[in-house]
Amino acid sequence: MHQVAHALIARHREIVTPRTFRLLGMEWDLLPGVYAPHLSQSSALYAEWLPYPAHGSFCEVGSGTGHVSVLAALRGCASVTALDVSEAAAENTRLNAERHGVGPVVQVACGDMFEQLTSDDRFDVIYWNSNFVEGRPADALERAFFDPGYAAHADFFRGAAAHLEPGGRLLLGFTDLGDERRVRALAAEHGWRPALLRAAKCAAEEGHIEYRLLEFRRRG
Repeated sequence: MHQVAHALIARHREIVTPRTFRLLGMEWDLLPGVYAPHLSQSSALYAEWLPYPAHGSFCEVGSGTGHVSVLAALRGCASVTALDVSEAAAENTRLNAERHGVGPVVQVACGDMFEQLTSDDRFDVIYWNSNFVEGRPADALERAFFDPGYAAHADFFRGAAAHLEPGGRLLLGFTDLGDERRVRALAAEHGWRPALLRAAKCAAEEGHIEYRLLEFRRRG
């Protein structure tokens, strides 16, 4: 799994200047050091699979370029919050929100997981396309791929409940390159019950990868 991740990271390192890319029939800005959605089929799959709450509130953890947050706004969410630990990613999300005319709807904050939210911040949907490979990142870019000890996943499950509306939905983009059994166990430790919503196995330059959208509900 590390070999596949490192092959994808190598393609990201070739991006050294700002550029644009096309995804889902739209043009997007991309800054160096930010996860490039067009290099992985998962980005378009998750963006199409997600249940955007019309007239509701949507929160994306790890927004990267912000393409999902922008789509949430364009597809009718009344408010969108985009969170990312990377300053470059936060700026990239702002650029794309402005490019597509939803700057006033998409609120961007730079910080680790939910630390920039207040106790009043609650959402109908919280979504994270996670750094699914267990391992230690060498730099900020690799943090988009590697989660040492699955500590970030534990933080996600620990903190999400405080920011979901009653009946809200917690969604995670994951792949068969990660340890789903461990993620499910972490979720259970924090009172979440997992279910597989969608899955697709795709051929990529780095090999065959199965992309999965998981939903987590509070245990009753």
